Amino acid sequence: MNHQRHKRKESLSVLLISNTGRENRQFNIPLPALRLLPVLLLILLAVTGWLAYEFSVNQKVQSALHTQLTAQEELVQQLTQEKEQLSTDKQTLSDENASLRQQIEEAKAAEEEAAKEEETVDPSEDPAFPGRYPYSGASVLLSSYTEEQPYLAISAYSGGTVIAAGDGTVTASASDDIYSHIIEITHATGYKTRYLCHQNADVSIEEGAEVHAGDVLLTITSDETQLDYQIIYEDAPIDPLSVIDARG
Repeated sequence: MNHQRHKRKESLSVLLISNTGRENRQFNIPLPALRLLPVLLLILLAVTGWLAYEFSVNQKVQSALHTQLTAQEELVQQLTQEKEQLSTDKQTLSDENASLRQQIEEAKAAEEEAAKEEETVDPSEDPAFPGRYPYSGASVLLSSYTEEQPYLAISAYSGGTVIAAGDGTVTASASDDIYSHIIEITHATGYKTRYLCHQNADVSIEEGAEVHAGDVLLTITSDETQLDYQIIYEDAPIDPLSVIDARG
């Protein structure tokens, strides 16, 4: 008769005793399971550590992403404000440009209007313009204006009068070795007229007097009295007939 040998399984018994004495329990834990328990604990600790590390890394990533998102939101807000400011500045510049264009157009229109007015205003219509013939009576033109003789030479007869060619101020009333009477009138238009009488005549004005066109300056008392008439414009003599012709 063969006797079968049975291996004894080593185990750890845990006895739970009730303090009431009614029920007692005994648990048998195989020894291999006890040996495996530290390994399981190490695995559990490793998994727990790995999960903790992953959680920490994830938290850092989320924090970094949150920081980046906040910075991007602030940047977007700043760009939006700058865009609104640029839009406001653009509108302001557009309004200023429109205003400047309007001012330029108004100034141009004013210049054109002034130019038209200047074109339409005849300077000979100004009472200060010396456009009248300087003698009111009978006279003969002895010689015309030349560069060598920058005046008109007129032979006047008695009974006539030397008159102001335009409104102005008598700035000289004198005489010298050639002329018995020298009368100069300054006009507001930039002209000066000079009346140079070779013979004696009756003087009707004084230096500093204000005269109007046609006012009597001298009364001729003898026939064939020579009157030299000169017009100066901007300090240069010009042909008196060109000014008299302008009046017509």
